[in-house]
Formats: sequence, C-alpha cells, structure tokens
Amino acid sequence: MKVLHNVSLADRTSLHAGGLAKNFVAIESGDNLEAIVEKAQKPVWVLGYGTNVLVSDKGLDGTVISNCAGQIEVLGNKIRADSGANWDDLVQKAIDNNLWGLEFTSYIPGGVGAAIAGNIAAYGHSVEDSFVQASILNMQNGSVSVWPKDKLGFDYRNSILQAPGNENLIVLEANFSLSPSPRDELAYQSALKVAEEVGLKPDTLTNRRKIIFETRKRAGSILQDTSVGPWTAGSFFKNPAVGDEQVQNIIAHEETNVTKDMLLRQNIIHGGNRARVSAAHVLLAAGFHRGQTWGQVRLHPDHVLKIENLGKATASDIYRVVQEIIGMVKHKLDINLEPEVRFLGEF
Repeated sequence: MKVLHNVSLADRTSLHAGGLAKNFVAIESGDNLEAIVEKAQKPVWVLGYGTNVLVSDKGLDGTVISNCAGQIEVLGNKIRADSGANWDDLVQKAIDNNLWGLEFTSYIPGGVGAAIAGNIAAYGHSVEDSFVQASILNMQNGSVSVWPKDKLGFDYRNSILQAPGNENLIVLEANFSLSPSPRDELAYQSALKVAEEVGLKPDTLTNRRKIIFETRKRAGSILQDTSVGPWTAGSFFKNPAVGDEQVQNIIAHEETNVTKDMLLRQNIIHGGNRARVSAAHVLLAAGFHRGQTWGQVRLHPDHVLKIENLGKATASDIYRVVQEIIGMVKHKLDINLEPEVRFLGEF
C-alpha cells in the first residue's frame, strides 16, 4: 500500500472536484483491506474508483482508502471477486469464461464493492440478479460476517448498505452465480435499435458486449477521463417513482416527446416498476434543458441527466445546482428526486 498525506481528492474522482484527504491510503494487489481499516486513523472513508461520488471542498478528515485493487477468481459457474476489483474486469472475466448474467452491465465504471452497495443496473439487468453473498466488514467493531442476498435488501439502485447509519459497513469480497447458457433476452429498445443498425445479433456474449458498448457510447455513458474536462459522474439522479397525475404532467411537456404508454413500458425494464419514470424526462418536464449552464456547471448538451464540471467548478458549485434541480422538480411536479451520486463530507 501507499500512504500519502494532504492528497487532492479532486484528482481522484470523475467529477474532478473536492478538497484534500488528510491521510490517503492507496491499496495495492495483495493488501488486506480489513487490516488496513483496523489500523487507519478514524473516520475511514472507502473511496474506490471515485466515479459516483461528490467530495466536499472541505475535504475529508481521518483516512481515505482508495480501494482500487483486487483479485477475481472463476470457480465453475461462480465468480468470487474482491471489493476493489474493477467491475468491468469482472464482466470481461465472465465473458472470457463463457458465463452469462453480467454482460448487460458492461462498461459501467467503478469497483465491485460499490456495484453491490448501489445495486447497479443497466439494460434490464442488475447486480442482484447474479449476486449470491458477500463478506461485510463492520468498521465500527471490526467484525466480519457473510451476508446472503436476502440480507442486502436490494432495491432499485439501492441496498441496505446505503441506508442511513450503515456508513460503517463495507464489502470485502463477493460471490456471483452465473450460467453457461443465456438467461435472458436483450429487451431494452435503444440497445436493440443499435444492434440492428450495426448488424449484430445479441445471441453471443461477445456481440452483446459490443452492442452495450455502442449503446452506452451513443448515450454518452462511456467514462472518458480527460485532463481538461468536461467531467461527469454519469447519470446524477435515480429514476423516481411517481403517481398517475405526475406521469400526465411529464408527458404534457413537449420536449419529453413520449406517450404515457411508451414511458411506462420503457420503465418496466428500466426500473422494474410501472410507476418509475425516467429522471431525464422529469428534468425536462420541470423546465430544465440540455446544455443548460450555471457558470462552470452544465447539463450535458445531449444527455440532460448528466451534470458536468466544465473544468473549474467546485464541489459546492455542483452541489448548489443539484439542490436547485431537486427543489424545482419538487415545486413544479411534486416529485422527490434522489441523487444516485453519493455526497462525501460536509456540504
């Protein structure tokens, strides 16, 4: 491991904003995360790959652990992975071993531990579909226990690990059960359209991965960490659950360009709930528009759900825009919009 002090966290997050880590530990291959946490100055923050977080400009006291290393093992139809292993490396390992079940989550940035905590999902599939169990460390008392799937309380883009009061719980390793044959068909319309346009049938793992790459690329969802910006954490908000009247308000806005049937049918796949609608449509219906700017903060010119740092935005700048969006959506549509990105530190 590498131990550093007063390290810029802006340089280690995809939004490129935030203050300093008083103590910074970068985990390397073979390091024991449990032992490092035990010896670290408290409080302990496990940052991972920094792709879905906004760190306060005030920085983080205690110790920030950059958990970006770990092993992946294939055991028959099962895969075991350390929490610091790269999620897409896990997906590629499964594909290399002709195992189905993770391919629709190809190219999602971040680590295995974060993927479990946030129950990441894409194109109709989520982590919980293949998850078996995980070893969970309680940083408060040092205990380690094995949690089966039902104890994680998986929900849309969520797990019990993200519940208030559970900040002391982190994943050490996880196990997944996959299949030597296809489990599900590709049903997401945008991906099917891409597959047709590029002339690929989604009947092999390799083709599915290529289709997902092209679909995510067209949606601006392939992480490109440039040195000058703009920078993003991807889709900033979760798709909210809404009532029938709220659905009518959303589709009444001409820029959303969807019918009620289209919106609900899409989100049976997208959110697993007929009452869950696209957060992008919600932003448009609330009056926000693609490319809208607040100084150095911008909504992506094509993908309104992505909040961008144009190069010089502070974490406070971004946070203020997020709160404005949440407040306006609540005021105009009576919808509670919840960030998918986590806030670390004091705002």
